[in-house]
Amino acid sequence: MTTALTQGLERIPDQLGYLVICDGAVLASAGDLENAEHTAGVISELVATACSFRLQRGPDPPFKRLSVVFGEHTFLVTVSGQKIFVVKRQNHVREPVAV
Repeated sequence: MTTALTQGLERIPDQLGYLVICDGAVLASAGDLENAEHTAGVISELVATACSFRLQRGPDPPFKRLSVVFGEHTFLVTVSGQKIFVVKRQNHVREPVAV
């Protein structure tokens, strides 16, 4: 069942899974990240660390999106209000063009 909280996440192309985190707790999850409590904790710590690098004072995080890129997949992390949205996407390896 799709909720307003996750309907946009489910439509992201090449997504392998997602997490919605609030105060370190998983509010919603699916795919490769279903019930990924440990990953949620690590991502929450990563966001807290990134937020400590503020160049200007303000209520908003100092970034719009964090990307953690691995060989075959990427975690895309977005903070909105008190919620952290994490999407795991498949990377497409592009073959070099032979000339």
